[in-house]
Amino acid sequence: MHVIITDARLARSRAIHLGGGQLAVAATLLCLLLMLAAAGAHHWLRQWPGTDGGAPAAMQEDAQQRERFMRANIDAMARKLGEMQARLMQLESLGERVMGLAGMPPLDTSRVPGQGGALVSGHSLSMQELDAALDDLAALTDRRVDLMTVAESRLFDQHIRKHLVPTQAPVLGRSVGSPFGWRIDPLTGQSALHTGLDFPADTGTAIVAAAGGVVIAQEYHPAYGNMVEIDHGNQLITRYAHASRTMVKLGDLVRRGQKIAEVGTSGRSTGPHLHFEVWVQGVPQDPQKFLTAGQDAREVPVAAARPAKADVARR
Repeated sequence: MHVIITDARLARSRAIHLGGGQLAVAATLLCLLLMLAAAGAHHWLRQWPGTDGGAPAAMQEDAQQRERFMRANIDAMARKLGEMQARLMQLESLGERVMGLAGMPPLDTSRVPGQGGALVSGHSLSMQELDAALDDLAALTDRRVDLMTVAESRLFDQHIRKHLVPTQAPVLGRSVGSPFGWRIDPLTGQSALHTGLDFPADTGTAIVAAAGGVVIAQEYHPAYGNMVEIDHGNQLITRYAHASRTMVKLGDLVRRGQKIAEVGTSGRSTGPHLHFEVWVQGVPQDPQKFLTAGQDAREVPVAAARPAKADVARR
């Protein structure tokens, strides 16, 4: 291989003769120089942020930040889960009292088993463990909702039954004049069965329903005068007689304590009063038993509270 080098300033040229061995050595040196230059450029570029060389380190740091953020969220959710479990245990105690009021025996399955002990070692919950704990809490809550629904239904039934039993005095603030049972009839002077209670009152005094029900009769009767009958269900009927006027009609739905008539002296009567009867399965009953039962039920909370106050005073 012939290489001719020309120098314009000196106006002369120089010829270099390269053999095969020399040419190979020169090519090898040139390749080494190019490789060293490329390696130096690559090392220099790695020092700059944002280049391909710094990408793995930045990605690793981002992944660590996301892991720390997720762990903080999981720990916060775990604390909330503990608070929800504590509140559920409080609801368990309340549910037992409600079931007792509803007349339902407490179920052993409704009790959360006691847990405790020294903390030997612990670890943060994983997402799978947290999901499993939330599923268990949701299932337990559903069962408690079912139990409370049954208790609510029982209490509602008791509430309805209570308001369908004639325990409300039909004339407020008036005492009984003539009781239920055998007496001397005021018109004939002979012994006769008095099938109800008489409440003497001035004409126009309000007569109220002793319990809720449906009006099954509103008519004039030769003996009872202006009369109202209310069906309370379970073959229980109340009758209000001798009224001066009535405020309800056949088929009306009345509530406990609602004004249905006014005291009068219509029919077979010697003066203004209400004749009040209670019939069970077609047999007249002493209304005083129902009224006394209602009065006793209202006095029970007061009587129960007094011993507690006395105990506190003694302590």
